[in-house]
Parts: sequence; C-alpha cells; structure tokens
Amino acid sequence: MKDGKNIGFVSFRFAGTDGVSLETFKWSEVLERRGFTCFYFGGELETPPDRSFKVEEAHFMHPEIRKLHHMSFENAKRPPELTDRIHKMRVFLKKKLYEFIKKYDIDLLIPENSLTIPLNIPLGLALTEVIAETGLSTIAHHHDFFWERKRFLTNCVWDYFNSAFPPRFPWMAHVVINSSGRNQLALRTGASALLIPNVMEFEQTPPGLDDYNRDVRQELGIPEDAMFILQPTRVVQRKGIEHAIELVHRLGKKAVLVISHASGDEGYEYQNRVKSYARLLETNTIFVQNRIDYKRGRTKDGKKIYSLSDVYINADFVTYPSIFEGFGNAFLEAIYHKKPILVNNYSIYSFDIKPKGFKVVEMDDFISDDTVKETLRVLEDKDYREEMVETNYTLGLKYYSYHVLDSHLRNIITSLWGKTVYF
Repeated sequence: MKDGKNIGFVSFRFAGTDGVSLETFKWSEVLERRGFTCFYFGGELETPPDRSFKVEEAHFMHPEIRKLHHMSFENAKRPPELTDRIHKMRVFLKKKLYEFIKKYDIDLLIPENSLTIPLNIPLGLALTEVIAETGLSTIAHHHDFFWERKRFLTNCVWDYFNSAFPPRFPWMAHVVINSSGRNQLALRTGASALLIPNVMEFEQTPPGLDDYNRDVRQELGIPEDAMFILQPTRVVQRKGIEHAIELVHRLGKKAVLVISHASGDEGYEYQNRVKSYARLLETNTIFVQNRIDYKRGRTKDGKKIYSLSDVYINADFVTYPSIFEGFGNAFLEAIYHKKPILVNNYSIYSFDIKPKGFKVVEMDDFISDDTVKETLRVLEDKDYREEMVETNYTLGLKYYSYHVLDSHLRNIITSLWGKTVYF
C-alpha cells in the first residue's frame, strides 16, 4: 500500500451543531495537524469546497430517503416496492462513493454514524459494499446505535441492519464513544471496538468576551438583570427539557431558559410540548436555533449568528437533564467554558464520566428540593462555583483533551496499516 494520507469522512451531513458534525471536525483538526488531508462526503456540507463531495441523496432529509425511511419503520413485512427503491438508491450512492474515493485518492475511510444508525439505509448498504469491494482501511465511528432508539425497533429491514449497521471486515476498526456501546456491539455482532470519548481542546484556554459576542444577551432578548440559563441541546424527548423548565421556575429568580438547537430529525411534536409546558409554568423560554451555529456568521436578513462558544461564554448556568445520551457533548462544552452544570444521572454519565470526580449539580430523573437548593448555592456563592468549575476543567484536560484523541488515533491507524505513518 502506498504511503497515502488522504482521509474520507462519510456521513449524512457535516454541518451545523449536531454532535456528529462537531466531533468529526475535532477528529479532522487533530488528523490535519499530523499531516493528513481530510475530505468530506455528505448530503449537506459546511466544509472547504475543494475538499467537499456533496450528494444530496446522502442526507436523511432528502425526499426519497425520507419516504424509504417511513416505509421501513411503518411496516412489519417489507413491500417489494421498498426493496426495489432501496436498492436503486444503493446503486446510485455506491457509484457516488466510488467517484469520491477516486477524485480525492482516499486511503482511509471514516464513516461517521452512517454505519451505525439507519437514517439512510441505502447509504449504509452502499458504504458496506464499497468497503467490501475495495478493501479500503476503515474506521467506523459509532455515536449511537439503532438498538438504543425505540423508534427503530419496529421495522421490515432487519436483514439490512444485520449486514450494514455495522458491517464487519478484517480491515475495519470500530470506535465507540461509551462503554455500553462497546459492550453491546461485542454482544450483538462479535465485533470488538476501541472506546474514544468525545473531546474538547482543553489544551487551549477557553475564549472570553470580545467585541463580537458582548451583545449576546441583548440580541437574544435576555434582560441584563436576568439569569441566563442555557439548555445547549436539540429539542428531542430524551433531552428531558421539562426538567430544565421546572428548575428555572422553582429558582424563584428572574431568569431566561435559552434552548440552542432545533428538533432535527425527530419532528416537532416534542418542541410544541416544551413550549406548552413553559407557558404552563410561566417560565421565560426562548428558542434561538436560527442565531447559533458552530461558527460565526450572518442570517439572510443580516443578524449576527453566534458560535456555541459565544453563547456558553455569556451563560450563567447550564442545564443538561438528559434521560439518555451516547456521551454528552454539552457536558464537555460546559466544563471547557468553565460553567456550572446540572446533570441528570443518565447511564453513560453514571458509568463513564461521574467516577472521574466531576463536580456538578446532580439530579436523578426529577428535580428535587436538594437540586434547587444546590443550584441556588452555585449561582450565589462565587467561591464555591469557581472551585467547582476549575476542578472540572482540570479533569477535562486529563481525560477528554485533544492529546487523548491524538494518542488513540495514532494507535488505531498504526494497527490498521501495520506501520507508523502518523508523525
């Protein structure tokens, strides 16, 4: 094999502030620093144009893919028409993947969740066939598996799940982001996996207020005398946003709950529920997904778009009452920006993160009197708060830094290629 260093990331999208996109950009940043060149295949791309291969049918929101998705999960027996349409799209996407590999002379493929969660079944099948036919070294980066989502368990495509979500090849390495994923992958498929947690660049001092982000409160409509409580997640049911609303209500202080992300691929029914609940508790809750992205910019009507960092910098407190998470990007972001955080004791946090000694306001599936009391102490006692966030930052540097990611990637690439090309 030639000493190539071209890496091809493949997913439904690399854009916006979803966890998969953000983590991909971190991986690519670490790999580029080591001399690799990264290219991107997806249905929506906010990546360098000269390294981007956009195929709209790769996105889970493409009209045909959405139709196939609904048919796959609304039937217990597969209609022949669905089989035909899936394979027609598989052939098309497989051709595009070959074009991508040839155009950018790809040496290593990194599918990001596209062989993990069946939002685009034809893409998973196409990727599996390409990997089987080319023997290309592959790191399958798994963020959340289909068996973790109840909505995927009634379907007529189990054979596709078994063959492509994920596939197993001798030249493929599997990476998961939590211990449960590693255990379940081995139990269900026999495949071993390396655990590489999500990371932040703790080696770099977190940013502060500047001329661009100093007006975040004003632009988002948060009064200067109000507490800025940030819920930095998508609006989906497993995020438990009702708990954040209840907490803000019970603080008894003038406060605004800011929800940063849109609903994404899971519809708007829950978002309507959240809005109704906020009105019921008379909690000032605002949705600002149109004003936040992974980088700064402008809306079509000229308003500022703020980065996630800009919003964290201005927040007083972060709520993260998720019922389930694959890992917890928002947790790391809050720790990195030295913000106190409420965390529900979800399983991955309890098993993988909590034992490392992080100091948080903790809840166990409901807001208790002690939860409210502890939150008030954190907000009102500066010394207590400062000791908490500094301890957390130190632990983040130790366990979830770019150095940790760099070390893992070196080992996995060397094991795939049988030689060190990672300088």
